[in-house]
Amino acid sequence: LPVIMFSTLTQRGATATLDALALGASDYVTKPAHAGDPHRALEAIRDELAPKIKALAARRGSRTETPTVARLPQRRSGLRPSLRERVDVVAIGVSTGGPNALAQLFPRLPASLPVPIVVVQHMPPMFTRILAERLDATSAIRVVEAADGDELAPGGAWIAPGGRHMLVERAGPSCAIRTTLDPPVHSCRPAVDPLFRSVVECYGAHVLAVVLTGMGNDGSEGAEAVRAAGGQVVVQDEDSSVVWGMPGSVVMAGLADAVVPLSELHGEILARLSVGRAAVRVGEGGS
Repeated sequence: LPVIMFSTLTQRGATATLDALALGASDYVTKPAHAGDPHRALEAIRDELAPKIKALAARRGSRTETPTVARLPQRRSGLRPSLRERVDVVAIGVSTGGPNALAQLFPRLPASLPVPIVVVQHMPPMFTRILAERLDATSAIRVVEAADGDELAPGGAWIAPGGRHMLVERAGPSCAIRTTLDPPVHSCRPAVDPLFRSVVECYGAHVLAVVLTGMGNDGSEGAEAVRAAGGQVVVQDEDSSVVWGMPGSVVMAGLADAVVPLSELHGEILARLSVGRAAVRVGEGGS
């Protein structure tokens, strides 16, 4: 039975929410800041809660109506010349179900990871910092909440701060983080599409975009930009997703190079990182 919890925008509320998600809650909604106006508060709750209920209900009722992995037109490595390009950055977009998905993926990545990872997880401020701290505590790679000017380096992961878009820009010989208060995209800030487009500007064809479980279609336009530049796109499969909206929209658009169960995603990523460089060893943090 799907469970959605209410949370306050405080450190205590964020901690309780992430605890609940780790214990099996499907999603959460935040209590409105303008609680002094009951009408506005109820409208805000309705606007946030209704789409989540519909998405979770649709997942339970229509899973067999979407294409299975076996019927998808594009599958594994080697089908496109671009798949022989060396990957220099991994960009991940995720929403509903994301904290648990990242908690399964990151501990399986080795400290010797030869590229940086940048992540947009749809979450408000405070939540993203606590999420980054939890992931850092359980992973061999270094995980931090991103800040303006952070230079990307191998073996690290940067989580977009809640309430701000995260972009990647050229900074001399390397690439660095810039956060903005630009308007929400797909009603989200941070959003996946701006991140994906920015990594293409900085890394060109050497991008691996990964779209994980989540509601809506954020990431689909960015995935198109990655593919147009010659990069690669991998998505989480439906069976292991809490909601298959974001990865499903990429698949429906014909933009996925591979559709992979969450349990196999670390191996898929490491295999693609090994192209053009010595094989990445899994043993230091993976399994």
